[in-house]
Amino acid sequence: MRRADRLFQIIQILRRTTRPVTADAIAEELETSKRTVYRDIADLVGQRAPIRGEAGVGYILEDGYDLPPLMLTPEEVEAAVLGAQMVAARGDPALRRAAEDLIAKIGAVIPEQLRPLVVEPATRAAPSWKAAPDNLDMAELRAAIRHGRKVALTYRDEQDRESGRTVWPFAIGYYETTRLVMAWCELRGDFRSFRTDRITTARFLDERYPDRPASLRARWRRHQQEHWERMDKARKAAAG
Repeated sequence: MRRADRLFQIIQILRRTTRPVTADAIAEELETSKRTVYRDIADLVGQRAPIRGEAGVGYILEDGYDLPPLMLTPEEVEAAVLGAQMVAARGDPALRRAAEDLIAKIGAVIPEQLRPLVVEPATRAAPSWKAAPDNLDMAELRAAIRHGRKVALTYRDEQDRESGRTVWPFAIGYYETTRLVMAWCELRGDFRSFRTDRITTARFLDERYPDRPASLRARWRRHQQEHWERMDKARKAAAG
């Protein structure tokens, strides 16, 4: 690997995470020596890249640093195009248009030798033929999540029972045939997920909920992890 490519890849590795990355981990990914990584890190710092850390602890790339746009490898182009294809196949109309526009933009700005990866990609996302319809404006729902605003829903459960809910939406799960809104439910005082095809009405409120969407997502992930740990313990106890 050329030195310039290696320096670029070190920046990319550090950009992936907010946690310190050790020289061992960087050296293993780049298939080089730790000594080379130490030297490259020193060179990057000398070029004013805001890298914090030290040998034996790990390195962090501070906020506010970026590389020239779309310096992409062939694999990154293929990953971006495949991801956009999957969104175009499974997303709501606004996301489908955005995904198609993204593919066109990538093709317009990448170097000529990489353009065939966009025009005639080797990877294809299968179309989704059985997706259930959304009974609410998904673009407006995503805006409510971004701004941390409440939504008043009328929801019909799998027993066809209808209830009114005021929820704090913080994420949308896109699955093969359904989409789920993850939210804090004021009625239940807990996290709940709502299938978009079972939402019969949705009223987007101006009222903000008293938490940040990112904080709710973090709490929900912990809640899910604890749930699966309890399930795993129950299965082990039943088996043995």
